[in-house]
Amino acid sequence: MNHMEGYYTSGEFAKKASVSIRTIRYYDKQGLLKPACMSAGGYRLYTDSDFAKLQKILSLKYLGFSLDEIRSITINDKDHDYVGESIKLQLSLIRKRIEHLKLVEQTLTETSKLVEDHQAADWNKILHLIHITNMEKTLVEQYKDAANVSIRIGLHKKYATNPEGWFQWLYKQMEPLNGRHILELGCGNGELWRVNKERIPADAKLCLTDISKGMVRDAQENLKQVKGQITFEVMDCRQIKKPEESFDVTAANHVLFYLTNLDAALTQVTSVLKKDGIFYCSTYGREHMKEIRQLVMEFDSRIALSEVNLYDVFGLENGEEILGKHFKTVRKEIYDDHLEVTDAGALMEYILSCHGNQQEFLSDRYEEFRDYLEKKMGKKGYIPITKQAGVFICRK
Repeated sequence: MNHMEGYYTSGEFAKKASVSIRTIRYYDKQGLLKPACMSAGGYRLYTDSDFAKLQKILSLKYLGFSLDEIRSITINDKDHDYVGESIKLQLSLIRKRIEHLKLVEQTLTETSKLVEDHQAADWNKILHLIHITNMEKTLVEQYKDAANVSIRIGLHKKYATNPEGWFQWLYKQMEPLNGRHILELGCGNGELWRVNKERIPADAKLCLTDISKGMVRDAQENLKQVKGQITFEVMDCRQIKKPEESFDVTAANHVLFYLTNLDAALTQVTSVLKKDGIFYCSTYGREHMKEIRQLVMEFDSRIALSEVNLYDVFGLENGEEILGKHFKTVRKEIYDDHLEVTDAGALMEYILSCHGNQQEFLSDRYEEFRDYLEKKMGKKGYIPITKQAGVFICRK
């Protein structure tokens, strides 16, 4: 064949990357690493940028991700800026794995010493070692949680039409926070405070909590340069272990609709609030992102992006009634915005990050689904997406 400058055949690509040609063909068959193009003679051709894609696949495979998970994470790697984001992602995962391996090493060393010294195993240490080793499984799960949150935040940030972002708007509803003692339930990766870091008063005291250890760790990492009095705790918001009347403000950003016993949780929120303290809790309405639900249903009616409609549990329509049982006054503020999404890949990432059954029906149809979304963009060049979100401001 005539060699095309800047392109590699499967064999050349595999040799240069020090992997077998069988591996390259396997990833091609799995839809993970498609060739950049085909030659006139029918040869699969790869480019230098494909090495970055291969490196990401091998890294994620090493870290314990399944092929389906790798496929969904790399689905939008056609973006020009994916290399930088990919390296950041892998660095974060590798650092967490190093932390975990150090913990395993420490526990093994302690257990080995006990066996050498006493000629018998300390079974409590052995059990501890089993638990530590099992943490390896949760490493991937914790990353997926954080990554999915980042993907959903990223879509809103990139394609929103309101120049004032959600987190800036939400923080503005909470001001002034001077001298306040603030408890956030379900802080996630700490984005609310990272975005508004220049506006946090020096005398404000923040206690950021989340049920996920991985999320709390990400929040600590994201806010390590933020000046101020910030503490972090792993805590279930259904069991708020704080003294009564110890906070001026509590906040729950898109959290309450995940709770099964909402009234019990709200009772605890009011308990830790001081007299005349304020609770800020955000949620969605029935129309929020409705076009996305319609798109996936039209593509395959079996797809459900969520097992339950979260706005039915706690939404803009029923929130005032639910909160009114626990607070003296409740006021609702609506955030005015909508999305104009121009990238089918970014929309696919968002859909794949949802909590429903979409992986089951899309895992082997990614290219077909991408083509479907691109056709939907049509002449406009974008898909308009309704946003319906707001916050309830509740005074004890």
